[in-house]
Amino acid sequence: MSEHRRKPPQPQGGGRAAARRGQSGSSPGRRAAPRGATGSPSDSYGSDSYDSGGEERQYGGRAEARRAAQRSTGGSRRRAAEPGRGGRRAAPGGPNGPGRGRGRAAAVPDKKRLIDYPRAGKYGWQRWMPSWKLVSGLCIAFFGSLVAVAGIGYAMVGVPNEENAAASSQNNVYYWADGTQMVAAGSGQNRQNVPLAKIPKAMQWAVISAENKSFYDDSGVDPMGIARALANMARGGDTQGGSTITQQFVKNTYLSQEQTVTRKFKEMFISIKVGTKLSKDEILQGYLNTSYYGRGAYGIQAAAQAYYGKEAKDLKPSECAFLAALLKGPTYYDPAGNESIDQNASKDKNTKRSKDRWAWILEQMHNDKRITDEQYQEAIKKYPMPDERKASKGMTGQIGYLADTAKKYVLNHSNISEKQFDLGGYQIKTTFDKEKVEALAKAVKKVEKEKLDPENRELDKHVQFGAASVKPNDGAIVALYGGAGYENGHFNNNADTAGVPVGSTWKPFVLAAAMEHGTYRSKGPLSPLSKYNGNDHLKVRNNDGSYVLKKDNTPFFQENESNYPWGYISLRKAMEQSVNTPFVQLGMDVGMKNVADVAEKAGILDSSFAGLNASFALGTSTPSAIRMADAYATFAAAGKQAAPYSVTSVKSNGQEVEGFDPPRVTRAMPEQVANNVTDVLENVIQNGTGQKALALGRTAAGKTGTTDENKSAWFVGYTQQLSTSVAMFREDPKSARLLSMNGTAGEKSIHGGDVPTLVWTEYMKAALKGENDPGFPEAEKIGDIQDELGAPTPKPTPSVEPSETVTESPSPTPTESSSPSPSPSNTCGFFGCEDDGGAQNGGTDNGGTDGGVSPEPTPSDTNPDGGTSRGNGNGNGNGGIFGGPEG
Repeated sequence: MSEHRRKPPQPQGGGRAAARRGQSGSSPGRRAAPRGATGSPSDSYGSDSYDSGGEERQYGGRAEARRAAQRSTGGSRRRAAEPGRGGRRAAPGGPNGPGRGRGRAAAVPDKKRLIDYPRAGKYGWQRWMPSWKLVSGLCIAFFGSLVAVAGIGYAMVGVPNEENAAASSQNNVYYWADGTQMVAAGSGQNRQNVPLAKIPKAMQWAVISAENKSFYDDSGVDPMGIARALANMARGGDTQGGSTITQQFVKNTYLSQEQTVTRKFKEMFISIKVGTKLSKDEILQGYLNTSYYGRGAYGIQAAAQAYYGKEAKDLKPSECAFLAALLKGPTYYDPAGNESIDQNASKDKNTKRSKDRWAWILEQMHNDKRITDEQYQEAIKKYPMPDERKASKGMTGQIGYLADTAKKYVLNHSNISEKQFDLGGYQIKTTFDKEKVEALAKAVKKVEKEKLDPENRELDKHVQFGAASVKPNDGAIVALYGGAGYENGHFNNNADTAGVPVGSTWKPFVLAAAMEHGTYRSKGPLSPLSKYNGNDHLKVRNNDGSYVLKKDNTPFFQENESNYPWGYISLRKAMEQSVNTPFVQLGMDVGMKNVADVAEKAGILDSSFAGLNASFALGTSTPSAIRMADAYATFAAAGKQAAPYSVTSVKSNGQEVEGFDPPRVTRAMPEQVANNVTDVLENVIQNGTGQKALALGRTAAGKTGTTDENKSAWFVGYTQQLSTSVAMFREDPKSARLLSMNGTAGEKSIHGGDVPTLVWTEYMKAALKGENDPGFPEAEKIGDIQDELGAPTPKPTPSVEPSETVTESPSPTPTESSSPSPSPSNTCGFFGCEDDGGAQNGGTDNGGTDGGVSPEPTPSDTNPDGGTSRGNGNGNGNGGIFGGPEG
């Protein structure tokens, strides 16, 4: 700390030299006075400081001088002018006296700032509290800027002279895999303007009551609605809703459908201008003629024809309310359903939504005094169910299903909405091979003609087929069969349908899970030569040894299709003859969650899974034909999986749309697991229920599947080049309920090894014509043999003639089927030959047919394996190719 000493006053004259001389005469070690201490006008750091007694205060260097200068600002300025306040005061002597060095505050007068913030002369929180002048000034500036921007925007944005694509829709063009054109389809020729005079008043008021009650009174713009849309847009949510009829008309007619801030502001300014140039009736007419009603129909005239087959002028009030409800979103309000776009858009759900909104619109019209009490009672009496969908030009045969599949893929792999897509202008290149598509349709028609006679056999009516063919190691869908065609009133795509259980074609996933994860008793993978009890009517055990129970707490018994006494047979033999009981118990031992995980990794969507109870192992799930072909393609590709896809590129206005690169190929299961499944499925064709596929004349693997009461029958098979699935089922056209196929085709029962296998073989012959036969990779031995708990211990084979262990006499006449008769003959595979011994060769026994699915036990508590149920538990999961998280 500097020592402060008093010294005699310095003479006022003499300037700097005198000051320096005076300082030089001071005692040694005394520091020179800071600049300004002399009173010279040339000093620049601030001022000397004099106390009330006129004594000079000296500072300890520049830093202290600066701090002193800072303390002299603000409130110190006032105190400097008031003697006795402890601050500075002006020195006497006038402008030339000692006071000239009184400090920075006195030397530099206050400057007025444009924005006084932080506030001068204030301390603490007051220094940071803006003044009312500042706040009001900023508010005026902000709102003034908004007005200026709005004025500039209004002046710069004009009403376009031409209508946009929405008002003059185009077609979409689909191409085959080789680049040739498949079909040009869309709404390009499905729009016709009609004057307002030809649109019923009920239709006009239905739209106003539902969409914009203040239409005839408002300015055409809803600022709060725009603000909500912008806020939703910022959050990434739905930006629709809140727009007036004028705004909707502007968007339909002049703007794109993109959801951006720029488009929203354009919409607002154009709507204001349109509101000043057009009458309300002209705007309403334009809105009704440009709105999208679904089924490719733009405008009220096209909608009236698409849904009711009549002119717009002939619509009844009830029908008008129905069409007005479609404006909420035709995908979800068309009673015909649109599950190809979204599984949530089923017929039942859409019908319920439509009825609810239809009734609400009629109620609003009645409340708004737009229809009389009598008209309301008449309109609300009966829901006006629309006509079924009709095939548009070019969408006949399988083309409609191919375009439907490609459209669904596009919507699920891009930001394109259905409404945008239906405006047209897209070029879609698909994976579909024209020759293979024709070969698959031809195969179905040939077998139908040979086996079915709906004209003369009642049980042959309402039989349907669905099929798909996929490239292993790639995922490209090269062919599919969706049904009889749009022109025949069949609009559901059977290749991508939901609700048809796959039956025993599910068993390979159970075996794959056992070979990958083992069972709760094994220390590792399980060999397919492990033996399980194949007898009929067996109780199923949980891992703790307790029995699986039904809802009434009685034991659940698993049935086979026949009561043939197989005894303990290997899993390989059980797969060959499609015996149920071994796979149900195996599924319990492995854990149904592990089975589900293996199936999902192979390519099955979990949304199609049934409940993970005992019957899950027998195919109560309902994946589509596309997904089953793709999952078996994983076995064909030695465990590599690629999601199915149907589109390779999409262009709009000459520009490539992103998102259509081929799916990535991943490892779904160990190679040796997949190859061992293939080896077992080869044996199914060579010696088991799939022997009719031997007519293919080349190396193939596959599995038959039949469900309870023969309500569906499947065959899924593959070579290294192609994996193909074929489904056959009967469906009640009114309720969409599956019907039994017992008696169909003149047979006592239909199995997967019958008609579906014939269709598969016929198609694969044509599809693989000219291709080589590479066979399959050799399967390496996998896992240990671990027989089911309770299985007898194997005994050494005596050197003399082997004796057959004969069980109590089998049923003399087990259920007949076209499946091959079991025999005690050896079954040979890469493990060598095995003698399953349990097959009795007596009489006309044909033993293990393609086992049907027994009713689910529905355990009262949690899943038998302790896992969490991933399905709906009723066997009616959704099985679409793009349903749920995918697309």
